[in-house]
This record gives sequence, structure tokens and C-alpha cells, in this order.
Amino acid sequence: MNAPQRIGLPDIQASVDARGIAIDEVGIKNVRYPVAIKARGGSLPTIATFTMTVALPAIAKGTHMSRFVELLEGRREPLDAAGFRALVVSMLERLEARSGTIEMRFPHFRRKAAPVSGVESLLDYEVAWRGTIAPDGSWSLRTRVLVPATSLCPCSKEISAYGAHNQRSHITIEAAGEMEIDELIAIAESSASCEVYGLLKRADEKFVTEMAYDNPKFVEDLVRDVAVALDRDPRVSAYTVEAENFESIHNHSAFARLSRP
Repeated sequence: MNAPQRIGLPDIQASVDARGIAIDEVGIKNVRYPVAIKARGGSLPTIATFTMTVALPAIAKGTHMSRFVELLEGRREPLDAAGFRALVVSMLERLEARSGTIEMRFPHFRRKAAPVSGVESLLDYEVAWRGTIAPDGSWSLRTRVLVPATSLCPCSKEISAYGAHNQRSHITIEAAGEMEIDELIAIAESSASCEVYGLLKRADEKFVTEMAYDNPKFVEDLVRDVAVALDRDPRVSAYTVEAENFESIHNHSAFARLSRP
């Protein structure tokens, strides 16, 4: 049997559409693929979820969906911000498009040493890159990190004869600019009452408990402290910060969000 490319199969996607309606985004959504992320000291393998789209002109019937997956298949080098931009450029070239977007969501693992014992363990963070090339050729990159942390209630500490309620928090930063993933994680962790760790010994548990008690934060404090750090960095052109405290004395969360500009 002849291979399909020798039969002369019609290319329906390349045909002309008579309705005259352009499409903002068309492509593939939620495809999982193994990738490696460049990190200090090497690269980290992970599984990413991709959404890849391009703009479709009014004259075109459709886009070639298989080319998106071909693009992922052809990528072997670990990705950083520059490599991710090159991936978006390659997508536009392969799809013959003027503009397009790739969003890549993935778990990012960091090896952390406990604060007293020094025992090491991995901690995971949720990360996403969203890169867009506009019709005028301009490039924009947004990096989103979701960072687990600890917060301790200042009001509880102030009014209680002993102890204070604390909770695990999620601090989410979405920043426009070229900041590294680990830099954004560090900002979030330093803005909390205390960091969280994958593995703690008793001396470490004592340290983090007392650290949080000495550093109480409302959910409002979390987002404001992150904003102060981001405002100081000229690489950040815009950002959104969210904090959610999974309350230990309520059946609801405390939440705050702020955006700049």
C-alpha cells in the first residue's frame, strides 16, 4: 500500500473559507508532554500540560493541528525563558501564523534543606509560563507560581493568653517580565510567616513553629509584602498577587488579591 504522502491526499485545512471571519485562537489544549526545565546546577525533568494556539486569518479554512505536536516532538533541549520564547517563534513559523500563544503548566520541584537539621527533601510548586507573540511581533511573557507557605494570625496572637492559630497558605504570583521561577518562589516564601518543607525533624518543627509565631501575617500582609518586593524589581512590568489562607478555625478561607498596574 502506498504511503499517504504519495497518494496526493487533499489538504482541506489549506483551502479557502468563504465566510470571511478570522479566529483569534485555534490549536490544541491540555496536551501533556515530558519536558526538562533549566535550573541552577542542571535541568529538572517534569510533565507539562500545553495549550498551543495561533490566530487564523479569515481566508483560511483551518490550521494544521498535527504540527503543534510535531513541534513538541522536535524539542529536546531543557527550557528556560529564552528557550520558551524560541518555542513560540518556531510555532508561528511552522503554522505560518502572525501571532500565537503557548501556555505551559507544570509541577516544579526544588530541593530544600530543613532549617536546623539540614535534612534535604523535595517540595513541589505549581508553575505556568504563558508566552504570546502579538500581530505586531511584540513578545510578552507571564510567569505564574503557586507557593505553599505558613501564616499565623496576628489578631489571634494578640488576644490569646497563649498560642495563636496558624494555617497553610497558598501565595500565587503572576508576573510579566523575565524573572526566574526560583526568584518568584523566594519572594513568596520570604513574605510568609514561615516557609514549608517536605521533611522536618523535631528541632526543625520547633524552629518553624516559633518562626511563624514571631512573624505573624494577615492575608493582607502576604500580598502587600510580595507587592513591595515586586515593585522594587525593574524587570517586572505588571503583576497579580493572590493569597489564600486555609483557615484552621473556620470552614472557609481568607483571601486577598492585588494587581499592578
